[in-house]
Amino acid sequence: MARGSELAKEICALCADICDACGEECAKHKEEHCKACARACKECAAACRAMSQ
Repeated sequence: MARGSELAKEICALCADICDACGEECAKHKEEHCKACARACKECAAACRAMSQ
């Protein structure tokens, strides 16, 4: 993104998809570290999605 890559938006969109998938999996587990991971993934996905616009 810093160098103006023409693929930056696609990379950010892919990152959002990956974070969504990770967050969904972690949300299935009851352990606190899994819940924390799910929250972090949700936040990361939202940030990546915003950058992909």
